[in-house]
Amino acid sequence: MTWPEEAASPHWATPSRSGPEATATLNVVPSPAADSARARRVSLVTLGCARNEVDSEELAGRLAAGGWELAAEPEDSDVVVVNTCGFVESAKKDSVDTLLAAADTGRKVVAVGCMAERYGNELADSLPEADAVLGFDHYADLSARLDDVVAGRAIAAHTPSDRRKLLPISPVQRPAASAEVEVPGHAQHGWGPRVLRTRLDDSPVAALKIASGCDRRCSFCAIPSFRGSFVSRQPDEIVAEAAWLAENGAKELFLVSENSTSYGKDFGRDGTRALELLLPRLAEIDGIERVRVSYLQPAETRPQLVRAIATTPGVADYFDLSFQHSSEQVLRRMRRFGSTDSFLALTEQIREYSPEAGIRTNVIVGFPGETEDDLAELERFLTGARLDAVGVFGYSDEDGTEAETFDGKLDPAEVAERVARISALVEELTAQRAEDRIGTFVDVLVEHDGADGDDAVGRAAHQAPEVDGECVILEDEDTKPFAVGDLVRCEVVDSAGVDLVVRPAPDAGR
Repeated sequence: MTWPEEAASPHWATPSRSGPEATATLNVVPSPAADSARARRVSLVTLGCARNEVDSEELAGRLAAGGWELAAEPEDSDVVVVNTCGFVESAKKDSVDTLLAAADTGRKVVAVGCMAERYGNELADSLPEADAVLGFDHYADLSARLDDVVAGRAIAAHTPSDRRKLLPISPVQRPAASAEVEVPGHAQHGWGPRVLRTRLDDSPVAALKIASGCDRRCSFCAIPSFRGSFVSRQPDEIVAEAAWLAENGAKELFLVSENSTSYGKDFGRDGTRALELLLPRLAEIDGIERVRVSYLQPAETRPQLVRAIATTPGVADYFDLSFQHSSEQVLRRMRRFGSTDSFLALTEQIREYSPEAGIRTNVIVGFPGETEDDLAELERFLTGARLDAVGVFGYSDEDGTEAETFDGKLDPAEVAERVARISALVEELTAQRAEDRIGTFVDVLVEHDGADGDDAVGRAAHQAPEVDGECVILEDEDTKPFAVGDLVRCEVVDSAGVDLVVRPAPDAGR
């Protein structure tokens, strides 16, 4: 209920590439187990969030090292690997539907990812169409496990456990211990200077994982139980992967984690400013035009971090803040901190540094015990905060969470009515915010060049991929042609909802 990007449509990996980015293709290593006519072939389909996309690219890198070739279509593969999402009911349904569709191709089907990790043998028992259900601990040997699947050898389904128990309670003791625990997105241990990752698309935007897991105990969220405790990646490792991404076509780095404001807390005292120090290093990498940070916890967002994001050259003045609600009573039941006034103060602090900064959030309405006064308090916050994008989600129980046991549950029809009420307010407020940008100038990263006759499309600094709207670029005979990956200075001339209509500045070019 808190992740608008989690239930995204399946993304099939496409291996075909050309031009200067061709180095990102899979390097197929001949394998003794390969068919004499062709190498073993695998299709990857990814559901869910940007973190899952990073995990899929890591899996592609592992499979390349194990002699597997990536196939664009499942019909051309020996195995279809579905990287599932399991955060909310709609995402779980999408994952099951995608697994069934993969099975309909007649190919072997393997489930990995969050739903597989969270439900394991329960999923395997209820979905015999899947030839294997593998957890995170299978990732290191995924190539061999796929060999078993193709050969018809049975693999015991993953047995779920609370992954928070795999690492020490104290964050500063985790860096050493994490080398012995499989943490998706942290696969560089033992690979030396090589980046264990293969890009699966030609997008100028690349997600870059800076940490995994979460130490917070939000009463509505099951993520820590199957993603584990919070673990930061080392800065040098992140910078090395960022440079590799730049060499392979990335223009914007999208920093992802379950909680980016905790980055570096497991480094000890030296980690208190780790993210602030990392950002300029990433922004200085040749070829990188913009660095974007996602998923900030308001209660952990320090003034120094606000300043770093708002003022560091090359870093998008963009704040993805997980407010979730603004009523103190509801926030306490969520096991979170804050209030309408403290959140409004944070948004004002951001705009003191950067008046045009983008701020987005998600909110949950209909939480157990939420009153009309609580909802009015949320409306007061949304009206005063002038946010650029807001995801509105109705509460529903999640397996194994504390909130599942709470009293004061609202009738689903009442939850739906509140979702509609807040969504209508959000639609009006965010459209007003977009309209306020008319007459200002924005730097647009071109993601679709319009070569097919449609308008060129891109995103400004306040717009993250897929969730925050886009910029439609008006072109005429005097406009220089733009290519995907160009960063173009534009004037905002109109708006449509959260989308902007922009015109290249007179001196704009490649």
